[in-house]
Amino acid sequence: MPSHLSADRPAAEPPGRGSVDALISQTRRLKGDVDAVRRDAEGAEADHPQGRWQRALYDLALHQLNDLDEHLAQLRDGPQPTAPPEPGSLLSRVGSAEWNLLTDEASWSGELYEILGRDPAAPPLTLDELPSLVLDEDRPKLTAMVTNCLVDARPIDGEFRIARRGGDVRTVHMMGEPVLDTDGSTASMWAVLRDVSELRRSQRVVSETRDSLPDRRRDARTEHRLAAELQEAVLPPWLGSLRLPHRGPRALDLAARRLPASTHTLIGGDWYDALELADGETLLSVGDLTGHGVGVTSNMTMLLGAVRGMAMAGAPPGRLMAWLNQLLDATVQPALGSAVCCRYRPATRTLVWAQAGHPAPLLFRDGTGCVLNAPDGVLLGATSGAVYGQAEETLQVGDLLLLHTDGLVPGHTGTAAANLLLDLAPRLTGTAGAEDCLRTVVQEFGEGERADNACVLVARVTS
Repeated sequence: MPSHLSADRPAAEPPGRGSVDALISQTRRLKGDVDAVRRDAEGAEADHPQGRWQRALYDLALHQLNDLDEHLAQLRDGPQPTAPPEPGSLLSRVGSAEWNLLTDEASWSGELYEILGRDPAAPPLTLDELPSLVLDEDRPKLTAMVTNCLVDARPIDGEFRIARRGGDVRTVHMMGEPVLDTDGSTASMWAVLRDVSELRRSQRVVSETRDSLPDRRRDARTEHRLAAELQEAVLPPWLGSLRLPHRGPRALDLAARRLPASTHTLIGGDWYDALELADGETLLSVGDLTGHGVGVTSNMTMLLGAVRGMAMAGAPPGRLMAWLNQLLDATVQPALGSAVCCRYRPATRTLVWAQAGHPAPLLFRDGTGCVLNAPDGVLLGATSGAVYGQAEETLQVGDLLLLHTDGLVPGHTGTAAANLLLDLAPRLTGTAGAEDCLRTVVQEFGEGERADNACVLVARVTS
């Protein structure tokens, strides 16, 4: 395109290659910084409405920086005389045109053909023909911009939508100026046209996400309340210590606590339970379903009901785990869970237990503690037809048994969490009852920031 004389000043000289390279370097550094911040922000609040809005803003910023990077490269390298860029590339989003009013000729760059979806072999459209590509409702806007430019020598700066072949609608931003003849009359008009469809889409996502934040926060609060009420409805209602069995000598002193996550929008599928069975034995269980929200809490309710029913029917822990695995495997929504299930026989002080991918119980005796040797058992719902082993442990009067879900020790899982709990052995075995022991554990690990929910159950053998 030839250089132009604008309505009030000559065209500026293009910047030197070195200065444009410097701008490109700055843009790319900024892109890296924004991308790093975006990655750091991912994860912790991935499902939170505020987090979704922030991610949309990061994506919009990166989209604009990518455009700026490519546009600066195009400015540095100049127009490409060869074939137009690949469809959809950033370089294909900016094209240029000039319409000569004296000769009624038009000149388009290859990129403009790509933007407007025209055959590069076809002649460029005149100003009179250009509105044929524009959606009906946007034609008056384009006509007004062109008229103001040609008649009143006003710069063009506006957007309109075009319909390309196949029904693809694109948003085009047009900037241009009149080129005056020596007598001051308009000789031609030049313009730069940019495909801003993806940019406008990103902006709409940001706007819609921002506008929906109040509704989503309200929905999140409602879901949190429902999940919390459902969990409270099914977990054992007793507070403080509980002595079981109710009939005969009180063989176990029990205490338990659910520790909620610090982020109030997260309600998980953790549970604890203690139940006197028909034969005088006691059921102890803890477990955790993966995920958060009402759906997970509902599945936890189903699973806990199944545990109670099968245990009351006399199922031993290993068989009970196998049936729970079949139950989860048959649910419509796939789910994974872990659990420990114990039957305590007070007559012989025997603990029979099984586990499904869960931390093993901890046994404290005479100032020391150990992790019970776990029988075989995979996560519930992980594989069909899984078989679960059983283990037995003979307890003594004064022994303390601690069952817990992952997340009890913030920032630690598995062996690391177990070792930190075992370090409490001198303090736990010196306490008067289960409630005192539970209070020690909660004071040590339950009063700080917590990323996930957790449950802990303590049982002391009293006779």
